[in-house]
Amino acid sequence: MQIAQNSVVAFHYTLTNDAGEVLDSSEGREPLTYLHGSGNIIPGLEKELEGRENGEKLQVTVTPEEGYGENQPALVQEVPRDAFQGVESVEPGMQFQAQTQGGPLMVTVTSVEGDTVTVDGNHPLAGQKLNFDVKIAEVREATEEEVEHGHVHGEGGHQH
Repeated sequence: MQIAQNSVVAFHYTLTNDAGEVLDSSEGREPLTYLHGSGNIIPGLEKELEGRENGEKLQVTVTPEEGYGENQPALVQEVPRDAFQGVESVEPGMQFQAQTQGGPLMVTVTSVEGDTVTVDGNHPLAGQKLNFDVKIAEVREATEEEVEHGHVHGEGGHQH
């Protein structure tokens, strides 16, 4: 069966940056499972998996535009330390959910200088070209319920 709209796909992957550093991998874990065509994975990778079959191996390079987007300088802001009430120590690398006019946004602390904390709302991989080594482990038709809900159920998927 070929990967197409409403296929359930399970695949193993290793994600590296342009320097060859491993950023993420399914090695030693279950494969990543998603519902094809529902926006469950980044668009560039989903597009490259279209039409592929179980057992295929491929290398995919995804541009920032089809990955996590370009780095947006407007999402980097300085906020007062007292915005982190109840947090004893704010350190670079910590992540928080900020409430914005557009809704909740995950931000990462990039620096702390005195009473000023710099946070970045960009995805950590924004602006980066992403290199995937992929091996497709399974392709099957989605159930009606999976299509209706927009995600995979059962093993490797969402549990209701």
